[in-house]
Amino acid sequence: MKLIVKLLLTALAVLVLSHFLSGIIVSNYVTAIVVAVTIAVLNMLVRPILIVLTLPVTVLTLGLFLFVINAIIILLAGKLITGFYVSSFFSALLFSVLLSLFRSVLFTFLKEEK
Repeated sequence: MKLIVKLLLTALAVLVLSHFLSGIIVSNYVTAIVVAVTIAVLNMLVRPILIVLTLPVTVLTLGLFLFVINAIIILLAGKLITGFYVSSFFSALLFSVLLSLFRSVLFTFLKEEK
């Protein structure tokens, strides 16, 4: 149940960010949910491979290269999903940073009590 809520919150963040960023276009609500699911799957499958392949650069930049990896994931999602358009690398970079911030704020409300 918590996974579904997180995916819906991510879809909400995708919709909100697409209204404020000119380089990101989401056609409708269903596409935003598909984008949230696709980003989650790409983060599980592709992101670890990219992190391992770029480990020296990531260490050299003190982890800042992870922002580039997140932007690559967003660009890849833009290529895979019709109805989700990313205009440039810098739009994807800004979108990924803002999406991470939105998700961290939204997910603080879902913390479990012990």
